[in-house]
Amino acid sequence: MTAVLGEFVMVTLQDTVRQIGGATEIDAALRAGAPVGVILVERDTKDPAVLAVGEMAAAMGIRVRTVAPTVLGRVSRFDTPQRILALVGRAPTADLDEIIAGGGAVWLLVGVAYPSNAGMAIRTAEVSGAAGVIIDADFDAAARRFALRISVRSDWYMPVFWERAKEVLDRAAARGRFIIGIEHVGTRAPWEVDLTGRPLLVVGGEADGIPQEVLERCHRLVRIPMAGFIPSYNLQAAVAAVAVERLRQKERLT
Repeated sequence: MTAVLGEFVMVTLQDTVRQIGGATEIDAALRAGAPVGVILVERDTKDPAVLAVGEMAAAMGIRVRTVAPTVLGRVSRFDTPQRILALVGRAPTADLDEIIAGGGAVWLLVGVAYPSNAGMAIRTAEVSGAAGVIIDADFDAAARRFALRISVRSDWYMPVFWERAKEVLDRAAARGRFIIGIEHVGTRAPWEVDLTGRPLLVVGGEADGIPQEVLERCHRLVRIPMAGFIPSYNLQAAVAAVAVERLRQKERLT
């Protein structure tokens, strides 16, 4: 969805995040105190306005990344090429407490076996506007780096944490998050449950699903309909199905 207000152009994402393009527009947003989380600047640009905005943002403590034009083109939601983009409404450097206490959806992936699946699920969550992703998996440092590469570096735009599920559930309960497990033992379809607000959405690993001790702490269990012989979808497919349904529900509220 694109909104045009005079010369101030924004592309609104479906959840709590929006994208701003152009030096003039980003300069105005910064001066207005918009919650800019990260800025992408085209590598080797000589545009003085773009460089000035990047320097101002860096001085304000905002993360500024210099990227190739192909990266800007891939992530941009504008019809015309942009030399500078800003992400507004999400803080990629926020810590776990801030994410749990804040708004939006947070995803908890428990027992993920393959870094590639984790990476694709992270990307799916970021595209859907999630506030953050938390992964409870026995990945070493190399596996975590691989997962983030597979995610197309979604951690540039959204916080990604590596924490144990119990700690996350304890914090979520203390901060009043509604915990929704996505598992075959669920009794309701995603569209029969309110997914708006600020849920903690829990998905289990490829082989064993959500552990019983985690299931017992969920306030609601949903089941994605299946009709084949194999008893489960792949991890990122399950994340996508629920994420899209959440966006549909939120859109109906606007």
